[in-house]
Amino acid sequence: MSATAHIDQMGRMVMCPENPKRIISLVPSITELLFDLGLYGRIAGRTKFCILPTPQVKSVSIIGGTKQIHFDIIESLQPDLIIGNKEENTKEDIETLEKRYPVWMSDVKKWEDMTEMIEKIGQITGNEVESKQINAQFELLNGEWWEFFAEKKLCVVYLIWRNPFMAVGSDTFIHNFLNFLGLKNAFGHLERYPEINANSELSEKVTHVFLSSEPYPFDEKHIEEVQSLFPKSRVIMVDGMFFSWYGSRLLHMKKYLYELNTLI
Repeated sequence: MSATAHIDQMGRMVMCPENPKRIISLVPSITELLFDLGLYGRIAGRTKFCILPTPQVKSVSIIGGTKQIHFDIIESLQPDLIIGNKEENTKEDIETLEKRYPVWMSDVKKWEDMTEMIEKIGQITGNEVESKQINAQFELLNGEWWEFFAEKKLCVVYLIWRNPFMAVGSDTFIHNFLNFLGLKNAFGHLERYPEINANSELSEKVTHVFLSSEPYPFDEKHIEEVQSLFPKSRVIMVDGMFFSWYGSRLLHMKKYLYELNTLI
């Protein structure tokens, strides 16, 4: 079988067969994207966190978690393409996998990275028409999303973890997406995912605290606890998928933005 060279988002050259037939996705948002690209019968494996789209995804074999991969299951599935992500998956797992299989890595930190990822996955899977159609839809929506909340001049803390509390900092897709929507990230001056505690000076500036539904499953019972850290801020729940699932999931963002606007 002939192979074609593709450059992934980490600058690696990946030799992959044309129109791969047995694809494993190690990233929840990319699994959903693969379905939206029309690759239904070609998705051989997914992680246990790849839960969309339902019910279609349920028929795809689970290969473990994003960071707890079962190599024996992957071997049994005999993939001809594995798609991972620099942040979601461990370097050690990817190095093990790439010794035996073509592994294409995504690295998405800003909007342009996302649309590039969609385009390149379309190319490597042979579904370029579908990937261009998805990106064309994003171009149409951009004008409606750009600085959606800018007039409100909000300064937000976006929490992703508890014990210890961790927020979103710079150099992340969520940070850049908050900026894209016209929201100022209170921890945008710190890198990646800083641990946080009570800070009276910062508390004065924060208007809202977003409790994400993932990766830590924040819910209503945590609001009072977080409120004690930011007593002058409004604490609200947000759907983490719409802030971190880069890919076709964000085509459904418009309706959610209007819902979120009523809470803010």
